[in-house]
Amino acid sequence: MNRKQRPRRPGVLRWLWYALSGRLPSGYRDWVLYDLTTRTWPLRHLARLLVLVVPLDVILIALLPWPLGIRAMGVVFGSIVGLLFTFVFLEDSTDRRATKFGYPTGTAQAVRERRARGG
Repeated sequence: MNRKQRPRRPGVLRWLWYALSGRLPSGYRDWVLYDLTTRTWPLRHLARLLVLVVPLDVILIALLPWPLGIRAMGVVFGSIVGLLFTFVFLEDSTDRRATKFGYPTGTAQAVRERRARGG
């Protein structure tokens, strides 16, 4: 796939479903590989995680019984630790996502390495 040629990306609702680990129709298979291998793939991973974390954080801040400052600090720092933990397994996570869409194990990493070499 040429760098200038990008596959058809899903709309907002489909992207939200994808961020929540849902499957997209097979017509988006090329876009999934692009999403997992483009130059900004770690930021895209972070965006998918934030879609999961932010609503939960808002609910926790609203419902926990402690003073607002303590609730916010606890939830935000807990989320940061959780997000950092997911980055430890970043390559494994993207590989699982790629295999979910029918790519062989290791494809996403191989594509990223090939692009880094300029190929």
